[in-house]
Amino acid sequence: MPVKKFIFHFSMKEIIGYIREHFKETNKPVLILTTALTAMLIWLNYANALEERLTTNEDLLWSAFTGHYFISFFAFFLPYLFYVVVERKSFFQNKLFLLLLVVAPAIFSLKMSLNPRLFFSANGDWNNYWNQVNYWPSLFIIVLAIVFLLWWMLDRNNQPLYGVTTKNLKCQPYILMLLIMIPLIAAASTQPDFLHTYPKLKSVLHIEGDIKFKWWHKLIFELSYGSDFFSIELFFRGFLILAFIKYAGRAAILPMACFYCTIHFGKPLGECISSYFGGMLLGIVVYNTKSIYGGLMVHLGIAWLMEIGGYIGNAASS
Repeated sequence: MPVKKFIFHFSMKEIIGYIREHFKETNKPVLILTTALTAMLIWLNYANALEERLTTNEDLLWSAFTGHYFISFFAFFLPYLFYVVVERKSFFQNKLFLLLLVVAPAIFSLKMSLNPRLFFSANGDWNNYWNQVNYWPSLFIIVLAIVFLLWWMLDRNNQPLYGVTTKNLKCQPYILMLLIMIPLIAAASTQPDFLHTYPKLKSVLHIEGDIKFKWWHKLIFELSYGSDFFSIELFFRGFLILAFIKYAGRAAILPMACFYCTIHFGKPLGECISSYFGGMLLGIVVYNTKSIYGGLMVHLGIAWLMEIGGYIGNAASS
């Protein structure tokens, strides 16, 4: 067997081994309860507009933050509670764990509710475009700063910044995962709800004016959009796994996956459902490799493939 083929085969076998070990070791009642909780949250959102109702409720103080926090905390806290009840885990006896449990949803709720606006142009459409280009990197810097501060105070002597390391990174399995996703994304790019959402340049900006985007406008937009996935991977797979495993071990994966699913409310239903299982898979990989870069490669690669699918699908249907 050629050396490259051997390394590729070994890497995939290693990741499959991680997944098998995880499901062998995971408490099955907790897995069922967390999956049921996730399904209930998805149903409440898509059948009853849960996120929209909470984040636009004028009776709530700073409803955008408060609504997101309520959903995030509920999704993050209950799976840990399931472990406490079913397995008699002692997470809640640790004050630092409780502090992080409360703070973690607040960090991402802050990200979800902030919308910094600057003046870039007298033209409303161009001003909207440049503000959106500024939006994702700005929020990435905010999340990075908060997570870095927590790491500096709590874990700088124990590990690199929550998964920001290439020490155990093997690229071949993640490339295969992306190749597997291509036909699935191609099929999705024929669906109306997908084409309504992607590419983000159309669905996020809602520009109806006469401005014409050149190729570099689209490139800048996509690079800005890509920066959002750095903050997502650093927060969900880095912080929510690697800052919590010293208290919870493998049990940190399910709460992260449930929480992660809730940030996909508003996206196509299939994407939201798959995010729970995808988040779990990436969490398993990070738990074992202690690196977020493999998950980032997959997540960012899929995001950009979906963007390409959106551009091609909308061009074909127009």
